[in-house]
Amino acid sequence: MATRVGMVSLGCPKNLVDAEHMLYNLREEGFQIVPDAALADVVIVNTCGFIESAKQEAIETILEFCTLKNEGRIKAVIVTGCLSERYREEILKEIPEVNAVVGIGCNEKLCDIVRDVLVSDESINVFDDKEKLCIDGRRIVSTEHYAYLKIAEGCSNCCTYCAIPMIRGKYRSRTIESIVDEAKWLAKAGITEIIVVAQDTTYYGTDLYGEPKIAQLLSELCKIDGIRWIRTLYSYPERITDELLEVIAKEPKLVKYLDIPIQHCNGEVLKKMNRKGDNESLRALIEKIRTVIPDVTLRTTLITGFPGETQEQFEELSYFVKDMRFDKLGCFSYSAEEGTAAEKLPGQLDLRTKEYRNDAIMNEQMLISYELNEQKIGKTFEVVTEGFDRYAECYFGRSSADAPEIDGKIFFSSERKLSVGEYVNVVVDDVLDYDLIGTVIE
Repeated sequence: MATRVGMVSLGCPKNLVDAEHMLYNLREEGFQIVPDAALADVVIVNTCGFIESAKQEAIETILEFCTLKNEGRIKAVIVTGCLSERYREEILKEIPEVNAVVGIGCNEKLCDIVRDVLVSDESINVFDDKEKLCIDGRRIVSTEHYAYLKIAEGCSNCCTYCAIPMIRGKYRSRTIESIVDEAKWLAKAGITEIIVVAQDTTYYGTDLYGEPKIAQLLSELCKIDGIRWIRTLYSYPERITDELLEVIAKEPKLVKYLDIPIQHCNGEVLKKMNRKGDNESLRALIEKIRTVIPDVTLRTTLITGFPGETQEQFEELSYFVKDMRFDKLGCFSYSAEEGTAAEKLPGQLDLRTKEYRNDAIMNEQMLISYELNEQKIGKTFEVVTEGFDRYAECYFGRSSADAPEIDGKIFFSSERKLSVGEYVNVVVDDVLDYDLIGTVIE
């Protein structure tokens, strides 16, 4: 009987793509992949180690499966991903029940490691050059009707608050040919929405071709039959070019959605973050985007309580949020990460101040989001069906203005039975917090 392997993948979509590659390799080597990790012989926890809350979630998940191991319900626990890469020695020291800790540069060796943990009494700690992480090749797509398409690995921006360059290494682009080939394969597999991801999608191609190639890549992806929606995440504001905006504006398959993590609007704070721009340049950029793409949905992320952030700088950010009226916004309290430059900056703020400022921004955004959603009442949107809510007795899905997992949903009724992945037209009848309520029209 084949060894049963289960995986729990935590963190961002980029980490999920890594997990899908690992699962494909395991299946090709004859292992049985089980969807419920608690029913496996060997459990792989593919961790995130980006911020404190993610690390805590990873540790709790590892401990949960170690408990199952101690109870004899599973045989081995393997830890992969960012947490293992970042804390190479500490994991086995703190959680000796773990059978193996695997660095991202050794993902291709995972099949052998799974075999080894089943016969070895010794814990395995294996690492290699992180740039050996394979970012091409086939994978088991774990999402329905949409798939993430990772176009690069690592990051070379070196923002002072971020540990990703330490964990993942420098930015490494895939070739356009490789990405297009994978997208065609996804389309043949029935995927209708592709979500382009990297730590910075707008940097794509700079290392490989000597200049950014994201606009050219998106144009090539639009030529693929079967793909209906293409969206990009993680676009840095200083690299959003006129060429990119024009491509998004003219290509029907490119959803009018831009995710721009600006983090702050004050020039001094941004400089301390090793980010470019200021209040004036960001306002000009947003105005340009909305001029070139009038129906664009704008999403951003912010950090409150960065070291040295004054009350005046926070108020500047608050006014900026009120004025810009982003469609989607996520705000995070600054988290001092070990080994980052920002950890050593003077003016570290207390947790209460950071969280108060975070709550103030999110409360303001809640009002903005509700007002913007109210303006959608009576309008019709193309929606992809994602499931049926038995308790609410209605379907739910997303419009092109919503990215999966991070944005809102549309709950809607239909006189006929719908299938997951089916696209329908929904007229909006009401608003429910960040979500919409509507009815299918034929």
